[in-house]
Amino acid sequence: MRKTLYLKFILAYVIFGIFSFIMVTTFVPSMTMEHLTREKADNLYSEATLIANTYANGLYTSETDLETVKVQLDSLAVYLESVIRIINPSGRLVLDTESPINVEEVVMIEEFDPTVTSGSYYMVGDFFGSFEGDVLSVIAPITTNYKVKGYVTIHCEMTEIEVSCNSLLNISYITLVILLLLSLIILIFFTEIVYVPLRKITYATEQYAEGNMHYEFQVESDDEIGYLAACLNYMASQIAGAEDDQKKFVANVSHDFRSPLTSIRGYLEAMIDGTIPPEMHEKYLNIVLNETDRLTKLTNSLLMLNNLNTKGMLLDRTDFDINKVIRNTAASFEGTCRKKTIAIELILTGQEMLVNADVGRIQQVLYNLIDNAIKFSHHDSVIKIETSLKKNKLFVSVKDTGIGIPKDDLKMIWDRFYKSDLSRGKDKKGTGLGLSIVKEIINCHGEHINVISTEGVGSEFIFSMALSAQNEEED
Repeated sequence: MRKTLYLKFILAYVIFGIFSFIMVTTFVPSMTMEHLTREKADNLYSEATLIANTYANGLYTSETDLETVKVQLDSLAVYLESVIRIINPSGRLVLDTESPINVEEVVMIEEFDPTVTSGSYYMVGDFFGSFEGDVLSVIAPITTNYKVKGYVTIHCEMTEIEVSCNSLLNISYITLVILLLLSLIILIFFTEIVYVPLRKITYATEQYAEGNMHYEFQVESDDEIGYLAACLNYMASQIAGAEDDQKKFVANVSHDFRSPLTSIRGYLEAMIDGTIPPEMHEKYLNIVLNETDRLTKLTNSLLMLNNLNTKGMLLDRTDFDINKVIRNTAASFEGTCRKKTIAIELILTGQEMLVNADVGRIQQVLYNLIDNAIKFSHHDSVIKIETSLKKNKLFVSVKDTGIGIPKDDLKMIWDRFYKSDLSRGKDKKGTGLGLSIVKEIINCHGEHINVISTEGVGSEFIFSMALSAQNEEED
């Protein structure tokens, strides 16, 4: 089986991993660095503003001296791990926490321009060449009487921010690895829960396509995939059963056609070669004629079953008296009943009972059921035909006290050509199609037929019929 679907999922997983790595390594570092820089600058600017409004302002208003301010700023610089400076607008360095106070030495910051931040309050760089490496610098003005007297600058090395950034990035990378592992678990879960069952189903369909309808597989799942597998198994079993029935049907047809044909051929060859003398020809010709009648009956039954199975078959429904049909059908077996001394007892509801059905088909149903009842009844027995009304339906019962049907055979008596061992021993001339025809006719009417039977006691067949509209109004 081509693993295209699985390869697509693997490829999607790899692409997801690559893009995640690119995103984390490309955008996350710069975003994290920018966030930490801004956060650090906010803190330093707050401190610079506080210093400008207190210590530095007092220095320019002569409220405090330079040495006192230097001591205070040195302590604060240690706490902030930064460098604090006070610079005049001209760029002259007034105070630097990294250098001792030397009034005689003038230190200038060349090209000092407090507006370089372009409206911001911090900048990253060497601060006009006064540092060897990049530092984060914030600038807060010192104002007195609404005039800028100088600036407080605080400088923090970028290496500290970079260390913090790398720590956060390590967390991001670990998180990415964890996400990839979790997604790998999802991929494994998909493989076991979806792909493996799907592969079983696909392989099963290939087996069925090759004609191996007896192939069985199992998917342990209660979701849609498990339901699909169960439906596929059921479909295959039904098709396999239909194929077995078809083979059995062909075998039964071949057997039932071959037996009379063999007899006909044997008798004719015997008459031709003189094995059967001329004076015996009439006897054996009658036997041949009976065998041809049997073949004709078998062929007609097969054609009838084929017509009955045709979807949308039209029935010639009319209103007729079922009691009359039962009496006439029972009367046609008078000769057969007399030979076996069997009595047919009629227990009919009312003198006249109108039903709506195809009278010819229903007569055939009654004929087949009564014929079977006589065929499998003992001598000197009684067959009961009874009708009864229940819930706007008429139920017709044909009951005998014959050999009965074995319990294991009850579900199969409606199958074509099926004969139980008892029926084969009792009558080998039956086609095994009578009950199949009966069931198909009843089904075509939209009704039901059931059987109650006990081996050695007898059988009872009961089928329902729709009452005519006239009878329903009277009820």
